[in-house]
Amino acid sequence: MANEIQSIPLLVVVLNYRTPQLTIDCLRSLVGEAKALPKMRVVVTDNDSQDGSAEQIGVAIAEEGLSAWASLMPLERNGGFAFGNNAPIRREIASQNLPPYVLLLNPDTVVRPGAISALLEFMEAHPQAGIAGSRLEDPDGTPQRSAFRFHTILSELEGGTRLGAVSRLLSRWIVAPPVSDTPCKTDWVAGASMMIRREVIEQAGLLDEGYFMYYEEMDFCLQARQAGWECWYVPQSRVVHLVGQSSGVTDTKRPPKRMPQYWFDSRRRYFLKNYGWLYLVLADAYWMGGFALWRLRRGIQGKPDPDPPQFLQDFFRNSAFLRRDG
Repeated sequence: MANEIQSIPLLVVVLNYRTPQLTIDCLRSLVGEAKALPKMRVVVTDNDSQDGSAEQIGVAIAEEGLSAWASLMPLERNGGFAFGNNAPIRREIASQNLPPYVLLLNPDTVVRPGAISALLEFMEAHPQAGIAGSRLEDPDGTPQRSAFRFHTILSELEGGTRLGAVSRLLSRWIVAPPVSDTPCKTDWVAGASMMIRREVIEQAGLLDEGYFMYYEEMDFCLQARQAGWECWYVPQSRVVHLVGQSSGVTDTKRPPKRMPQYWFDSRRRYFLKNYGWLYLVLADAYWMGGFALWRLRRGIQGKPDPDPPQFLQDFFRNSAFLRRDG
């Protein structure tokens, strides 16, 4: 199997936006993978950072001897996560040179030895697997939850309420189930390390660029499922993920920031696109009702506030009850 894997062409896409050092560290972690997989090509796209990122990354590629397998693709604007990842894939499609597999890899990752080979081996052994995701982990090896269920009305209620009894009752709908130690089918995997089979792109299309950031990988996995493909979590592929270092939104080591407008826009788009207006209304109502109960309980019990500033107000302002745009 190892010799067969070495002969498989692979495109790795690393999207940078104002994180040049993280991106360079990510590239350095790929040196061993490039030696083990001589047909692997890495394209770093830069989402018009305008901070010297592209120049720094270009210098590192040239001076550290990475140019045999890595290249830089500056983009003319910051179109978001889907836009930045789609750009090199679209270029490969236009040249009729799209390889059998594409790996989306965050810049705030460090790839453990053999992680990419593990994904390739799994995909080759499971022809119905259209998408496979790595085990994401902290630098000390602590696993992060990176295999998920699709968001539903009941998951919104559970996520808003945060009450043990409710979570136990709705355990089948919790978006982030416990981490598995063995490969398992899942609804969707984190886009921080997501391998995609070429046929999925041909049948389900590229990532939806109507999302600026968040929900796009869940939407993509849903489109792949509707096209008949399976999504798998492969814990043998281990990738360190420095959570939130790219966006700054989900960084658990800093006080929470106010949620950006694009998060609300993406959530709204996901429900409207895939389930319709009535479903969005119910999802919003269930989450806000559950969250209001959580806030009341938190105040009574004197629990600390882990949520972004003005989260409930911002959510209501962006809910189906006030917003009427598409």
